[in-house]
Amino acid sequence: MLRIGLTGGIAAGKSTASARFTELGARVVDHDQLARQAVAPGSAALVDIVSAFGDRMVVNGALDRVALAGVVFQDSSARQRLNDIVHPYVFAMGQAADKRARADAERVVVHDIPLLVESGQDADFDIVVTVAAPDDVRLQRLVDGRGLTLEEARGRLAAQASDAERAAIADVVLDGSGSTDHLRAQVDAFWRDHVPPS
Repeated sequence: MLRIGLTGGIAAGKSTASARFTELGARVVDHDQLARQAVAPGSAALVDIVSAFGDRMVVNGALDRVALAGVVFQDSSARQRLNDIVHPYVFAMGQAADKRARADAERVVVHDIPLLVESGQDADFDIVVTVAAPDDVRLQRLVDGRGLTLEEARGRLAAQASDAERAAIADVVLDGSGSTDHLRAQVDAFWRDHVPPS
């Protein structure tokens, strides 16, 4: 089973690449989705977050993501504290997903991990792929496509590893600065070059 770690900065095009991997036949494990499951109402991770950040982070039993983002995107030590809480739960869930994939005889599993650099998991994969795009392109996408203010968008970019840091751990860098079709074609080329035929 070929295990691929896929990463990229916010609004670089990673979701497009991830979707194309799914279409090509890979089983994609979305670590953002795992992180949401990890902090679901009643979860151990949510209890840990409340212990670290206070009751104000929960509304009607669920994590108040806006309140938490307001804290962790302004304070790198708070962000690290949050990552230290959530990452071990997500890591365990990712391992469980691999176990299921092996049981199902999957050929290719892609772990879509936005914080691959930050979580230090790059050595766990056969191949690491990163999707890169210039900051100005990503800022524009966040403002136009996701409704963030320019200040909020800059804060999100600053909170993540740089493209250079992601490139340093990557075996392959895909260019996410252009059209969706351009990025999908690069994923197709990667698949031809790196995935053995069945």
